[in-house]
Amino acid sequence: MVDQYAFLRPNRSSHEYKTPFCTLTPLFFLLLLSLGCGTTKAVTKQQAVAPNIGLSHRKVTIPTPNAKGSPTEVSPPEIMDYANIDVLKEFMYPDSTDRSIVFYTYPGSSTDNSKYSRSELREQMIPGNNDVNWEFADGGYMKVTMSVPDVTKEDSGKGHRVIIAQIHGKLTKAQQALIGQKDTNAPPVPKIYYQYGKVEVRTKVFPIRKPTEEEILTTKNWVDDEKYIFIQDVGTGKFTLEVFVSDGRLEVKLNGFEEAVYKNKSIQVWSVFDNYFKTRNYLTTRDKGAFAKKIYALEVSYPD
Repeated sequence: MVDQYAFLRPNRSSHEYKTPFCTLTPLFFLLLLSLGCGTTKAVTKQQAVAPNIGLSHRKVTIPTPNAKGSPTEVSPPEIMDYANIDVLKEFMYPDSTDRSIVFYTYPGSSTDNSKYSRSELREQMIPGNNDVNWEFADGGYMKVTMSVPDVTKEDSGKGHRVIIAQIHGKLTKAQQALIGQKDTNAPPVPKIYYQYGKVEVRTKVFPIRKPTEEEILTTKNWVDDEKYIFIQDVGTGKFTLEVFVSDGRLEVKLNGFEEAVYKNKSIQVWSVFDNYFKTRNYLTTRDKGAFAKKIYALEVSYPD
């Protein structure tokens, strides 16, 4: 199945990019209550390389603001030494006891297109470059095994909602100029959420028949679908997500057997966008004192 959805990189520069196969595998997480919220263990150089990870084509975003007030980002090659970068130590750090990475977030700085904060990894086909991405026609596959072992609750007692993975759309420079948009942001398809042990998928639907290119590229014209909630209750333990992409088709699978498949007109229309994978701890609340933790170890390879 992986070969079927091998990620053929588009030749959009002097380089040719092929198949990143992304597998995120956590083992077990023990929250040490004595550390308190947001604190971390001391990390040595030896511990920094303990998790089995590959970050050469990922940048990290955290909720701490930079000098311009935007969320802080660390890209390759600096991210390779993430455990020894002071600004990251609270939000992205290794747990050498199980060869995992802990991602921690709470309400803080966010981007212009969102009111919420996150600690997340964003795929970069060219390290340090956000402008070279992929289309659905290229095909893609992502596999991530993760857990959400610790997340705060709403006043009602229900756990806060966390976006754990997504495929995000992006306008090309030419598309941005065509519709006169100030940035290259496009809507995500899909978003995968975790809340109170349940995993759900939301995709975007395009309701306009016979649209113009400008209408397709305009974010406000895309609306959320009714969402799909997987039957399984994953609790706070580990679970595995697989995302398969091909021309006009999207599939999300939970733990190898329960799946949500999309091959409707909206997915076909989506083919105009560039895309990139995100694995994220995106906390969809601004409640005071809220936080979430997620762990995984990451393997990334780019075959010849």
